[in-house]
Amino acid sequence: MKKGMTWLAAMAVCVTLAAPAQAADPIKIGVQGAQSGDLASYGVPSLNAVKIVVDQVNAKGGLLGRTIEVVPQDDQCKPEMATNAATKLISEKVNAVVGPICSGPTKASLPLFQEAALIAVSPTATTPGLTEEGKNPLFFRTVANDNAQATLTSDFMLKKLKVKKVAYLHDNGDYGKGFADKNREIMEKGGTETVLFEAVTPDAVDFSAVVRKLRRAKPDIIVFGGYQPVASKLLQQMRRDNLKTPLIGPDGVKDETFLKMTGKDSEGTYASYPKDTSTLPEYKVAREAHIKAFGSEPGFGYYNAYAAAQCLLAAIEKAGSTDTAKVKDILRDNKVDTPLGKISFNAKGDAAGMGLSIYQVKDGKFVELDHSIVLE
Repeated sequence: MKKGMTWLAAMAVCVTLAAPAQAADPIKIGVQGAQSGDLASYGVPSLNAVKIVVDQVNAKGGLLGRTIEVVPQDDQCKPEMATNAATKLISEKVNAVVGPICSGPTKASLPLFQEAALIAVSPTATTPGLTEEGKNPLFFRTVANDNAQATLTSDFMLKKLKVKKVAYLHDNGDYGKGFADKNREIMEKGGTETVLFEAVTPDAVDFSAVVRKLRRAKPDIIVFGGYQPVASKLLQQMRRDNLKTPLIGPDGVKDETFLKMTGKDSEGTYASYPKDTSTLPEYKVAREAHIKAFGSEPGFGYYNAYAAAQCLLAAIEKAGSTDTAKVKDILRDNKVDTPLGKISFNAKGDAAGMGLSIYQVKDGKFVELDHSIVLE
């Protein structure tokens, strides 16, 4: 019996020594945003961007001796779905998150990420309060916040367009109303008159009532706060009713889907958006990678999400760890070459170093105008 036991023990040791070493667990990067539904044109490009950056790193051997795994979660840009999406990412034990994409879901998700000690880098959530007052020290973003965008659009309206009477329409969401509120504050200080300030229902199909109000108010320009589906429907209704007042909006308006939806009705529309960096090597690499992988030009927020993934993975590499505290400290100061330029993050978590410009639709395309700022 003793000889049998000894022989079995020896065999067990041999098997253990002969077995290949277990591969280290992958580094999991969650991606939360609208991956289906009306706002999928915002979320899918961001998911594509993260997949491409991760594939590039994995092709070079991964990070810290580990492969990287992308874990998508769809919240359709709806706050009521966001907490469930965030909870699933936490249960999947992701190491960090790119996203959420929209401001409302970001606001709903951040308390959960904070409690779980997870860093979240959003490519497109712009509500200023997300990075103010130190409420979300683990939150970063690679996009200009609403205050920065409103500062740019207001300066453009006051100095370039020299408008006097302004109408404000918004979708009553964190993103849209925040943009409209800040523009109104700056414009009124600049001496303009507010002739209309009103919320519109995002899922409405008929905007004739608000178009009649606009006609009576006779604004020089309409400031719209919200996403492209509402902007598209509103603009089509305006032009159908022969109201030719120009419209200016935030980055959510500068989307290829907006141009496809509105056609010639979009001519003359203005929007703020990251400065054109298409001559940068990183931009060219990112663009070509998307065309190769998906057979099309990148969509809204792609380059912002590409930059978010780059910054996050660079911080993990420099920290030599996925430890949240170490990665957070490096993210604050680490400058990374991205498609948006060489960017880092300020003390609040907002992007620093990237430019923001005004664009106008001309002959069916958004064209960058000579009016921009650099984020600090």
